[in-house]
Amino acid sequence: MLKKLTLTIIALSLMTITLTHTIVSASTDNLPGLRVGEAAPDFELKTLEGKTVKLSDYRGKKVIVNFWATWCPPCKAEMPDIQKYYNDAGENVEILAVNIDPQYDVQKFVREANVTFPVLLDSKDEVNTLYRILTIPTTYFIDQDGIIRSKYLSVMTVDTIREHMENM
Repeated sequence: MLKKLTLTIIALSLMTITLTHTIVSASTDNLPGLRVGEAAPDFELKTLEGKTVKLSDYRGKKVIVNFWATWCPPCKAEMPDIQKYYNDAGENVEILAVNIDPQYDVQKFVREANVTFPVLLDSKDEVNTLYRILTIPTTYFIDQDGIIRSKYLSVMTVDTIREHMENM
C-alpha cells in the first residue's frame, strides 16, 4: 500500500513538473489561472496559529501569494529561496503561502523548513479554486493596489523572485 502511494506521488510530481515546464515556456498571457492585470480576488484564510488573514489587509504592500503542498517536491525545493527573499524583503513586501493540503502535518513541514512567513490553510479548497490553480507551485505577484502584475508556474529561486518584484 505504501509503495503504491509513493509511486503515485512520484508519478503525479513528474506529471506536474512536465506540465509546468510546458506551460512556463508559453507567454504569461497564456498561462492558466487568473490573468496578469486583473484585480487579485480578496480572500480570507487562517494561519497555522489560527489568526484570520485577508489579502486586502496588505493593500499598500507588494504581496507574493504562493500556492503549495507538503507532498510537492518542487514546492519543497523553493521554500528555502522564498524564505531567503522574505528575510531580506523589508516591510513593504509580504509573502502569503497558501497551503492546499492542510489535512497533512503542515506545522511539522513549516517547522522543519524554518519558514517564518505567514502560512495560510486553504482547508475548504476555496482560494485554490478562486485563483484557478492547476499546477503547484504557482505564485502570483500582486502590487500595492491589489493588481496581479506577474505569475510564475514553477520552482522559484531568489533571483526569480527578485526579478518579478523589481518589474512591479
